[in-house]
Amino acid sequence: MAAGLLQDQRLLKACEARDMGAVFRLLNARGVSTRRIAAAVEISQGRLYDYMNGKTRVEKLALFEQIADAFHIPGELLGLARRPWEPDLASEIPTPALTSPEAEGGGDLATVEAFRRADRQAGGGRLYSAVVHHLSDQVARLVDIASSSRVFAAAAALTEMAGWMAHDSGRDDLAARHFARALPLARASGDLPLTAHVAASTSHLCLQTGDPAKAVHWATVGIELAGRGPHLPSLLARLNTMLARALAASRHYGPATQALDHAHAALALGADDEHPWLSPFDHATLASESALAFTDLGRAEEALRYGKQAVVLREEGRTRSLTFSRITLVRIHADCGDLDAAISVGTELLDTSPTLGSVRVVHQMDELRELLGRHRDYGPVCEYLARFDEARRARQLLLADIIPLPRGGST
Repeated sequence: MAAGLLQDQRLLKACEARDMGAVFRLLNARGVSTRRIAAAVEISQGRLYDYMNGKTRVEKLALFEQIADAFHIPGELLGLARRPWEPDLASEIPTPALTSPEAEGGGDLATVEAFRRADRQAGGGRLYSAVVHHLSDQVARLVDIASSSRVFAAAAALTEMAGWMAHDSGRDDLAARHFARALPLARASGDLPLTAHVAASTSHLCLQTGDPAKAVHWATVGIELAGRGPHLPSLLARLNTMLARALAASRHYGPATQALDHAHAALALGADDEHPWLSPFDHATLASESALAFTDLGRAEEALRYGKQAVVLREEGRTRSLTFSRITLVRIHADCGDLDAAISVGTELLDTSPTLGSVRVVHQMDELRELLGRHRDYGPVCEYLARFDEARRARQLLLADIIPLPRGGST
């Protein structure tokens, strides 16, 4: 039904923005009655008018799929996998023989793991440009409509990784664009766990940028996708953890606790399950996220227990993760009024490599200094802040190329 519109740039832009209200308006302008549109996608006319007038937006994955199927909108235009009625173009178009593992995406598995290992140690600020260069130079040229699912999966995994590195560099708007691009690539690969994994990353970013409602939405989308694919307990643990954190930030305490229980139960079943494109989610990560969730829930005793557990479980090779865990533990001790314990853990923070290229770490360290600065009347805190400031100056000097200086001044 929409075939005559498929070359219309207005439709293509509306699909890219996932603005179904604009799609419905275009269909209506082409003579498709609102009654027929509503019946085709099984919604009321009142709901349809809300979409068309911009009062609300389509959010549910199932409704996007229903719209695509009702009006024969190719799945890729809406960030969906190829729909059952679409011709299998990959089988109809002759595909050149693949002459190397890299062309089939196999080499990119090793590339993803290499970037992942370096990122844990050095931080995303130093590696972002390298990942983007690899995407544009080595991967983008392989991705077209005739590409294999493995090539799409490699592109999705590397694009998602670029999003995380942009986030670690303090460029959240750029990270959001990378995650938005990774989602349709993951869908095109047909890899439901990978698609759910990108949804979890999007949920995390929404929470970090102050939108817990959207974080809940994306975690829920991820759980739905994960439930339709192969059973991967660690993926379900990650998604439920993201859901718990978003619900806790939204002050939905009961559902948040329930989601966190689901996360712990899932990881107990499969901490070692593997998927080639997914970054691991382990007990240390769950402990760290649990500490943050319980902090938002106002349950200091559990937050402290998981905060300590996260520090103990963190591998020394994961410099950035260990740093984040220690920052969280210092905060919890300070919030509980145990300043001596906060200083004890904070002293270990001063040993963090000053060359760790993570703007997120720098920002959280600055927030931590502000928190402890409220207690500078206590002698040990005052002494600690002096050492902290000395370490901070060294960090600012060594990371000056990735941390913008305040406008009109110097650090």
